[in-house]
Amino acid sequence: MAVNPFQHADSASSISGPPSGSDYLADSIFRVIALSCASLIVVLILYILWEIGGLALPAMAQHGLGFVSGTTWNVGSQEFGVLPEIWGTLYSSFLALILGGTFGVGIAIFLTQDFIHARLAAVFRTIVELLAAIPSVVYGLWGIYVVIPMLRPVAEWLHSELGFIPIFGTELSGPGMAPAALVLAIMILPTVAAITVDAFRRIPYKVKEAAYGMGTTRWEAILKVMLPTASSGILAALVLGFGRALGETMALAMLIGNSNQINLSLFAPANTLASLLASSFPEAGQIEVQALMYAAVVLLVITLIVNILGLGIQQYTVRKFEGKA
Repeated sequence: MAVNPFQHADSASSISGPPSGSDYLADSIFRVIALSCASLIVVLILYILWEIGGLALPAMAQHGLGFVSGTTWNVGSQEFGVLPEIWGTLYSSFLALILGGTFGVGIAIFLTQDFIHARLAAVFRTIVELLAAIPSVVYGLWGIYVVIPMLRPVAEWLHSELGFIPIFGTELSGPGMAPAALVLAIMILPTVAAITVDAFRRIPYKVKEAAYGMGTTRWEAILKVMLPTASSGILAALVLGFGRALGETMALAMLIGNSNQINLSLFAPANTLASLLASSFPEAGQIEVQALMYAAVVLLVITLIVNILGLGIQQYTVRKFEGKA
């Protein structure tokens, strides 16, 4: 007698059968919760903008766009301008992005492209991600007691030998742009490295095998195949790292020098919008608080512009290298 191997099969199991009423209900509840959480984030952002904008409105009406182009911050004469702070914010963030982005992408390549064993790569990845757990004030103290003394001899030599170049035009007397940018680069490195590692891991291994099958070397496969394929994820990592650098406060307040000036030199003191807010708020009166809120609005606008540009570049990269509309 022949035995039917499918006689015990369930023709309408919970997996193969149509969704039940409870499944539809659970799905609807989940959609409502997800939509509510997303809407709550938008409402929270709008509320923050409303509160900060409301406090900054008197300063906006009094100073107008001259606040953005002004270079003086004098509470006594009620002169407020944040152009040096905008310069310091963008300059320090770009320097940190160049350093942290380069090393972050390099670390991701090292950890994902078979240079070391997978278990050892996991250990190194955990160590790099632990850098993100260090408080910014600890980075600031480390910068004061380690980075600045370490950089001072190099800065003196560069200034004496290459002082005719604007970026080496001053001496490093203490806090300045170079130590602040270096510490900031280390602070954004875990973000860039972690997201770039995930971008490389999302690439199917057969892509690399196809590149090797075409006769490429390891570095040709990395530079000409893997990097373009992961470019959208790498750009997302750089944008997030740049956003982190724009908003960093305590470490920069301790290391950048808090000087209201515009200078190309890496060794000159400077200031940023975030450190201006942190250092001025404790003793600020009502008029200065309004000006500080205006500075906070400027920082929010800069961050918004950076994210919009980063999103546009990322979408362009996805269309160009990944063939997605």
